[in-house]
Amino acid sequence: MAIYSSLVNEMSCVTIVSTLKAFSSSGRFGGAILITLVTVAVIFVNKYLSYFFNKRNQNNRFVSNKEIFVIMFLLTCLALYAEWVGYTAIFCCFLVGLMFPREGKTARTLLHKLTYSVNTFILPVYFGYTGFQLDISNIFNKLTLALTVLMILVSVGTRIVGTLAACHYLMIPWNESVILSLLLCLKGNYDLILINTNPNPNMVWAADLHDFLLTVVVLNTLIIGPVAAILLNREESSAQYPTILEILNPESELRILACVYVPRHVSGHVSLISALGGCPTAPIKPYMVHLVELPKKRKSKLMYHQLEDGDQYSDEEEYGGNDVLEINDALDAFISETKILVHQSKIVASFLTINEDVCNGAEDLRVCIIFLPFHKHQRIDGKMENSMEEIRAINQKVLRHAPCSVGIFVDRGQTGFQQPHGSQCVQNIAILFFGGPDDREALACSKRILMHSKVNLTVIRFLHKTTASRSSNSWINDASQKDEEVIMAISNIGTENEIDNAFVETFYNRYVAQGRAGFVEKYVSSGQETVAVLREIADSYSLFIVGKGGRGTCPLTSGMSDWEECPELGLVGDLLASSELDISGSILVIQRHRHSEAEGGFLDD
Repeated sequence: MAIYSSLVNEMSCVTIVSTLKAFSSSGRFGGAILITLVTVAVIFVNKYLSYFFNKRNQNNRFVSNKEIFVIMFLLTCLALYAEWVGYTAIFCCFLVGLMFPREGKTARTLLHKLTYSVNTFILPVYFGYTGFQLDISNIFNKLTLALTVLMILVSVGTRIVGTLAACHYLMIPWNESVILSLLLCLKGNYDLILINTNPNPNMVWAADLHDFLLTVVVLNTLIIGPVAAILLNREESSAQYPTILEILNPESELRILACVYVPRHVSGHVSLISALGGCPTAPIKPYMVHLVELPKKRKSKLMYHQLEDGDQYSDEEEYGGNDVLEINDALDAFISETKILVHQSKIVASFLTINEDVCNGAEDLRVCIIFLPFHKHQRIDGKMENSMEEIRAINQKVLRHAPCSVGIFVDRGQTGFQQPHGSQCVQNIAILFFGGPDDREALACSKRILMHSKVNLTVIRFLHKTTASRSSNSWINDASQKDEEVIMAISNIGTENEIDNAFVETFYNRYVAQGRAGFVEKYVSSGQETVAVLREIADSYSLFIVGKGGRGTCPLTSGMSDWEECPELGLVGDLLASSELDISGSILVIQRHRHSEAEGGFLDD
């Protein structure tokens, strides 16, 4: 909010001053029209060049230096022309950057080349040059000192009062209002423009006014900046960010972290992101990290000047080989089709400790859930084949120490779950609910998925047959219009069952009763009957979502542990992922955040 508010303020100031300059004389007005036309032309040319360069470099991760030079040359010409006419080039360059395509290799190359140089070299030199213009001898003048204090009090006081009044009208919390008001008191781009404007030699007091303005800006930053930083750090340290989906409001922002190793993992994870981001009113902020194993020994045989054009990047950029290119292309296509921005990064580390980087990254990004790929993949004949045993060890470590909930995705390829965005077919998804915290977390995840228009979600709750005789306390209305038998009895056996019943009841009243999701109950008495029910629905859904476990001794899954192969999937998830059941749908196994295990550290690994 602070960024958007300050951005509107700065652009408003630049627009107003540019408009006043344009109407001050006829020559300036004609120059303003020409600048507008040239800016619009550069925007369209950059859009075309970005699309052309992306298509031309399909086999490369970055575009070449010559192509980047063309874009920078156009932007430099626009900036020089604006300054030559008598206007500031910041507003024109801002519009060009705002309308520049954000996806593709061209944008990635520009960010890669400009971020380091601008933050490390250009900005420090610019601020240093501005600071050296300050004449501190005038500060000790009593009149100048009094005017400086008065100017700071007036500028800071009016901004704080105005911001607090607006926040009170918008019903923004008091602590956020104070921090926002202090952040908006910091000087912005237009103040720097005024400072770096040469004083008018025809005005005697122009130099003194310039020094006075520079003094006010520096002192204002030195006073307000540390105060705002202290309050912001204290607010972030004391803030409690949700680490489980069960307590997260379905309409609030959902942050997820998807981990991939090879390109075939991308399709399944972007399908999950697409399903979770199907509602415009429920924002989603997905992150995708490419996990690359750090080789023990590596030595480049080429010197820097011997590298080909476009290869002058750090050694870390070369890790991952062609997988990096394929993953980038898949994400670029997904972002272009769905308009869901996926923040991409890469972790290069030893597979023995890469789980620490994943957990630390999830904590820094404050995500609610981590999606991990299963260590097996489906072959052409439908059987599951072990691809990387190291992935299984990493998944087990992340499950033990993750700072949030974790989901392991078993991708079935073309027969499994597909991306809902742009698909003509509706994806049928089943939530298997046996009870316990992990199943409640899986049901909470389904709240986001059912908002997608191309998803048909059904909750299948498994109950013991003895609960069928207690239907006198049923709270669910008859659903005969869907030809489904729906009977629910509230069990008073144990606190966990009461929590399960209350959670399912809330879900039913909010989504099932309104026709947004289906609900079916299956009464079984043993694990053998549960397996029989799972065989019946094996080919009816493209995605099965189930909790990992945490149910304790459950008669509904009794005997299923005899053939358990992958404990990280739980009893039901392992059965669904096995080749014996022979299901065609993908599986998502969710584990709720384990607080005690996440805080135990990584020493036990």
